Amino acid sequence: MRKIITITFLAILGYYMIILFQQIPFGDNRMNVGRHYLENTIEETGSVNTVTSIVVSYRGFDTLGEVTVLFLAATGLGAILFDKRGKKRRRQNASSLVRTTSKLFYPLIVLLGAYVFVHGHLTPGGGFQGGAIIATGVLMMYMSYRRFETNHKALTIIESMAGLIFVTIGMAGLIIGQSFLENFLPLGTPNTLFSAGIIPIVYSAIGFKVGAELTGVLDTLLKTIR
Repeated sequence: MRKIITITFLAILGYYMIILFQQIPFGDNRMNVGRHYLENTIEETGSVNTVTSIVVSYRGFDTLGEVTVLFLAATGLGAILFDKRGKKRRRQNASSLVRTTSKLFYPLIVLLGAYVFVHGHLTPGGGFQGGAIIATGVLMMYMSYRRFETNHKALTIIESMAGLIFVTIGMAGLIIGQSFLENFLPLGTPNTLFSAGIIPIVYSAIGFKVGAELTGVLDTLLKTIR
């Protein structure tokens, strides 16, 4: 039965790959694709950030693959470092100056990370960068306070919900429109916060997912310190 399912899946995949390759106009000027992005991004996506439009809209499947790779890497690292005996930490508190500074800057770093992924359709940056900034703030707190901890269960829930939102919006674009992550919401007025349709929503989901995954990896790594 498993072989039949595998062969059926590969046959379907092969069929669509053949259809896809038949639609590629061989011999045409390859710069047409890049020119199309530069000339039509605002009109088609409502985003003034062309890079964001390519990542979230034009090449949605590629972004889904990147998110999946990050998830698998975080899961694999957590599985390797998981210690069933629950060894206790022996980290030391940082100096008073570092602890005070970290306490002041931590909420600002989290706010900056959220700002980066919420404004990904307007300025350079996006979900991956914003999530990494948030995880950096968490790392700073880990290094400053010996007893600082994060709720691993809450991180798992955030990560799962963010991934579910990403895939649901992508599939909605496929069902309502013609492609995965197709922008089916109103584009709004370019250069405003509430514009670019699904792009800010998708980037926010990616930001939460990346931030939760990297924070989980940091928590697992630090639990191995003896």
